[in-house]
Amino acid sequence: MTEAVEPGSAFAPNWVSPPGDTILDLLEERGWTQQHLADRLGFSLKHVNQLTKGKVPLSEDAAIRLQNVLGAPVGFWLTREAQYRERAALQDTAQRNAAMVPWLQRFPVKALMDAGVLRKRRMQASEKPAMVGELLAFFGVASTEQWESQYGEMEVAFRRSREDQADVAAISAWLRMGERAAERWDGLRYDEGRFRAALTQIRTWTNLEPVAFEPKLRQTLKEAGVAFVLAPALPRTHVSGVARWLSPHRPLIQLSLYGKTNDKFWFSFFHEAAHILLHSRQKSTVFLDDPGRSGSNSADEREADAWARDWLITPQAATAMAQLPRTRAAVLAFASNVGVHAGIVVGRMQHDRLLEVTWLNDLKVSFCLAPSAT
Repeated sequence: MTEAVEPGSAFAPNWVSPPGDTILDLLEERGWTQQHLADRLGFSLKHVNQLTKGKVPLSEDAAIRLQNVLGAPVGFWLTREAQYRERAALQDTAQRNAAMVPWLQRFPVKALMDAGVLRKRRMQASEKPAMVGELLAFFGVASTEQWESQYGEMEVAFRRSREDQADVAAISAWLRMGERAAERWDGLRYDEGRFRAALTQIRTWTNLEPVAFEPKLRQTLKEAGVAFVLAPALPRTHVSGVARWLSPHRPLIQLSLYGKTNDKFWFSFFHEAAHILLHSRQKSTVFLDDPGRSGSNSADEREADAWARDWLITPQAATAMAQLPRTRAAVLAFASNVGVHAGIVVGRMQHDRLLEVTWLNDLKVSFCLAPSAT
């Protein structure tokens, strides 16, 4: 038996049924027929019948009439209606999400849980519809069809540095981490002059620890109109960095946190910066990079490699570097003279086969970097 709620009383039910159930309870309590109620409300019997079954929405006008006839306040009826419609919509959504569960198999779900994209839970069937909903919300799309049109077809914009950068779902999830972090960013419009000046300044920070340079790096890039995001690496992406334009006036540099010794970090950073500077006309292109690995490099990738290489150690300095004695003291002195960290010099000499890959690796520094909020 449902009791009418007095005006001003607290109302916090957990309804799953339509407000028509309450109407029927009150009719039973009073011994009224639906025709009797229809006559008092000024509605047709058909409309009252549809109202009790939740087939028509309970409008503000109906709520006022029900208040006058049955005694419960307008707010009670409208709240009852809103909660019912909300729960009905959620049930419909859960059913749709259940049909989309196979889509989950395309993504590295456990890694997305570890990255905080999805709530950690057991991979059991009853949980998977909710996971679909979380993943759709993460991508900011209403269904898998919209994901396909927004992200699945993004592959045509990819410029790969490796042939195995082929898992579009995993790559799209990593790219979306960068998008979401950049959405919280309120920097200025991109200015190439400020960006070039920023890169000159940033090069002087290669001797600093991340705790010292990372806040300055973000702020300096922000002032130049470039978003900078650090995102956890995801399995199957084979991407350590990306350069792209989120809008005609908002470039993004996104780096992963996997295996970042300082020589790799700074080379990756300046490699992505080169794409922004040198290939700004390709604003629809997404440059997927793993500069530390060989692959099917395009002319754009080779150009970005050369720019980053020469920015860190100029061709003139590289000529002198080739003549260095293969000793720790010589490398440290050279690094100090050219103004970059010794680990960068070691990485360059190993790449140019001036040093064995096992030599002087203790001069490199492993970075521990915190991811940007997504």
